[in-house]
Parts: sequence; structure tokens; C-alpha cells
Amino acid sequence: MIRKNPALTKTQDEKGAELIKKGLLALQQKKFEDAKKYIVKAETYYKKFKALKQISICLSILGFTEYMLDKNNMEIALGLIEDGHYMAELSGESTAKLFYEFCLGSLDYCEGQKDTALMHYQNARNYAMKSDGFALLGYITARINQLQSGNDIEFPIQSDPLVSLVKIGRSINVLTDINVLLKVIAEETKIAMQADRCTVFLYDKEKNEIWSKVALGLDSKEIRFPADKGLAGYVVKTGESVNIQDAYNDPRFNPEVDKETGYKTKTILCMPIKNNNQEIIGAFQVLNKKKGTFTKSDEDLLVAIGGSASITLENAQLFKQQQEMYKEQKLLFDSFINTLAASIDARDKITSGHSDRVRLYSMLIVDALGLDEKQKEIIEKAAILHDIGKIGIRDSVLQKEGKLTPEEYKHIQEHVQITHNILEKIYKTEDFKQIDEIACSHHEKYDGSGYFRHLKGEEIPYGGRILAVSDVFDAITSRRHYRDKMPIENVVGILIKDSGTHFDKSIVDVFLNEISVDKIVKVFLTENHSDFKEEDKKILEKYHLIDIYNYITKEKPTKKEQQIVKIFNSYYSTHTENHGNE
Repeated sequence: MIRKNPALTKTQDEKGAELIKKGLLALQQKKFEDAKKYIVKAETYYKKFKALKQISICLSILGFTEYMLDKNNMEIALGLIEDGHYMAELSGESTAKLFYEFCLGSLDYCEGQKDTALMHYQNARNYAMKSDGFALLGYITARINQLQSGNDIEFPIQSDPLVSLVKIGRSINVLTDINVLLKVIAEETKIAMQADRCTVFLYDKEKNEIWSKVALGLDSKEIRFPADKGLAGYVVKTGESVNIQDAYNDPRFNPEVDKETGYKTKTILCMPIKNNNQEIIGAFQVLNKKKGTFTKSDEDLLVAIGGSASITLENAQLFKQQQEMYKEQKLLFDSFINTLAASIDARDKITSGHSDRVRLYSMLIVDALGLDEKQKEIIEKAAILHDIGKIGIRDSVLQKEGKLTPEEYKHIQEHVQITHNILEKIYKTEDFKQIDEIACSHHEKYDGSGYFRHLKGEEIPYGGRILAVSDVFDAITSRRHYRDKMPIENVVGILIKDSGTHFDKSIVDVFLNEISVDKIVKVFLTENHSDFKEEDKKILEKYHLIDIYNYITKEKPTKKEQQIVKIFNSYYSTHTENHGNE
């Protein structure tokens, strides 16, 4: 079955780009299996959106990764890179062509074909100067300089200071987790400095402490001590650099740590990390140069590394603080939304629990569609709030136990516009402004005959089209005082019949064909908390609503098919028997 996918949004593209960046980082660190895993995942993700440029990038990287995994894979590698080239030409995108040239140049370089490698790297540099969203320009330039100078350095370059800086810049560019960031900077610095160990310390001004999560060579744990202690503390407080060539003959060195760990410290280079305002935000502590002692060139390199790392470290700390603030704001916002939804349940006992079930059905559809977490969160909030406008409906109508008159039905339809009027007054970010649009569009119909704005087709927000299916499904599978629940075959029949008129057919297809029945049953059971037998769950997880419909409407169903319907209906009946108060 082919269904229409939503267009690739900026947020969705960024999600795939993060996978590519992680793959490039793993490739750079010679973790080729990890690199392949990330890039394959990115390619699979982008295929859902038929994103030519991004698929081309993945194919080119996969080709080079296959070669690095096993040089006997040359034929496979070249085939993948050429597939990447074909799709790059189709897309016409500079970034896709950049990766083709870069990966082919890297393969030629590893094969010792320096002239063709240089040609491809120069082509890659030209494309990178137009578009370099993956920060490859510095690396490519360093490689070109190396080839033109005739230096024969093993791939990947590790000892060239310029390339060390580029590597560190690329590594930290994709990271926001402060603990991971500390580890990556320390690891890359250790390699660049040709040292045995490196620790990156950060200065906590509020607590007047120095801390780090990383001590390479030791167990990974948080190190935290007063800012006036140790060499790192001395450097942070004075701003001076310390280059010790013989640790045990230097009075500033404390040998107690070596005694505890059994490690033998010989040489130490400890330097402050400063931000753009020349404020000290931490310190590097590098131990035991592998050959000789730390030189003036090492000091210059560490200053340069600190310059690259300081902004990212500050941003990561700020990002962490913003995350904590966001979590608090999100808790408040969620609490506010849940309170609003609860107010409707308190007034409208007839449909109590409806909004939560609509949320659960909508989340099943969202997951089946593969929408990203941001879209999922927005649609979830809209589902919870889709009936908040009922707060403005008269009690005599809202709580009426019998069938509504035409006038009363017209009045209750006003709840959608009231929902819009309420939600538009709530301050929200740009992303969350979609909540209002989605929530108030759940009664729009695909043919334009719905309410309240008579939107048609793709004019209806995608989330609103999802809510429309969930809302109707729950409404006609729930018992009311004035009517019984509808047999499931009639329910599915309505969804099929009204596809393309009331509903977006692609969403109905997903709901009926791609969500296993056990997940639908779990929503039924949220109301009465009945047990879901494990053996029944294992049976039903193999089937979809369309299967149940086909078995029921089949002229001569098999015994197995009859048994499946019986199991499903046993939970469906339980679901509705307890809706007497809705």
C-alpha cells in the first residue's frame, strides 16, 4: 500500500542530519561499524520522505564506510558512491555533490591515488564553499594542503595541528550533552597532544568548585573539588599556565592521587580555558607526553583547542540550564492542559474519558506515520484540548441524556469555535501555536462540508485530520444513554465509506491497516482497567482492524478467523459495558 507522506520539514531534516553527523564522527574515530549503523538509519529515515539530497549523502558515506570496513569491498563501495552521485545529480544540490566528491576523494587517498584524490578534494572544497552544513571545509582544506605539500600522513590524520583543530571542531559541533562533550574534547585533545591522559575541568562560579565528569584512563566519574585546590585550581584562579617537566620534583604537584591510583605522573601541561570575554571557564590538564616533554608548540596548540572548545562548552552549559527551565515550563504547561481537560470531564459526565482516548488513538496513528517527536507532542496536546470549547456549552445541552434537537446540535457545534477562541489567548511558542489550529479543526471534513471554517483537503492541518479519525472512532465505539455502541464492522465500514469525503483516506488506511489490534484493545482497557490476557495479546498483535472487519463480513470465515473475532469482541464489549456514565 502506498500512502502520501507529509513533506520533509526543517525539524524532520534536522533529525536525520543528527544521525549523519554522528555517523561522520564515528567514521572519524575509526568506529566503522557504528558509522554504518548511523548512516543506514539515516538513509532509512530519509527514504520515507523520498529526500533525494539526503539519501545521496547517505549512499556516498556508506560507500566509503564499506571500504573502510573491508578494502575487499571496493566494488560495493564504488557502486554505493556512484548511486550517491546519480541521486546528487538528480537533486542538483551542492551538499549532495560535496559528499560524493569528498567520499570518492577519501577512497582514492586511501588507495594511494594522490592525484585523483586531490582533484576530488578540490571539487569538494568548491561545493563546500557554497554549502557546508556538516563542517567539512576545514578538513578538506587541510587534506588538500597535505597532498599539495607532499606530506605522507596516515589516514585519518591525527598529528597535524590544523587537522586536530578541525577534528575537535567537527566533533563538538554535533554535541549538546555537557558530559559527552567533556569526554570528546578530552579524548581528541589527548590524541592531538600525543599524551597519555587529558581531563577537561569546568569552573562552577556559584559553588566555587572545579568539576569534570571525565578522567581518561581512570573510571569515569564526577570529579569535584574546591577551586583553590590542585594544579587545575591554581590555573583557574591565577590564569597562569603550568608546564611541569618533572612532576615529582615540582612543589606544586600533589603525589597523593598517584598513590591512590597507582599511576605515575611524569609531565603535566595545565592551561586555563577562556571564553571570548577572556573570562576563565575551566582548565585543561594533560598528563605524560608520550615522547619527551610538552613544548611551546604544545602550549600553542592547547590554547587553540581551548579557543575552539570554550564557546561550545559555554553553549552546552547554557543549553543544560535552558533544558531545566524548559522542563519546568513544560510541567506547568502540561499541568495547565490537563486541568483544562479535567474541567470538561467534570462538566460532561456523558463523554468523560473521551479526550484521553482520542489522544491515545491519535498517538497510535502518529507513531504509525513516523512523525517526529515535536509533531507528536503538538498533536498530543491538541487531542487533549480538542473539546475544551464545551466549557461554553449550556449544561442543559451538554448533559442531556437523550438525543439532541437540531437547535441543540447546532449549539453544541459551537464548541469548536469556542475552543479556538480559548486557545488563541494562551501565549505559546511558534511550534505550539499549531495546537490551536489542530484542536479546532477536528470537525472539519475532507470535502469541505465540516465546521467551523469549512476547510477542505490539505487546508485542514495534518494533525486535525488525524484527530478527526480518532474522534469519530471513539465516539461511535462508546455507549451513550441514548444509544448503544456500534458493532465494530459498522464502525470500520463508516471509516472506509467516508474516506476521501469526511476523512483523509491516507490516515484511515494507516489506522485500519498498520496499527495492530492489541494496541486498539489497550485503549479500550484504559477505562475499566480490565486485564489483557497475554495469550490474547500475542494473538491480536498479528492482526489489524481491517482483518477483523474482513473476517466478520466474510461469507464463510474459518474457525481460526471466527476465534480471532471472538477474542477481539470480548474486549470490545468489555470496553463499552463500562461507559454507562459517559
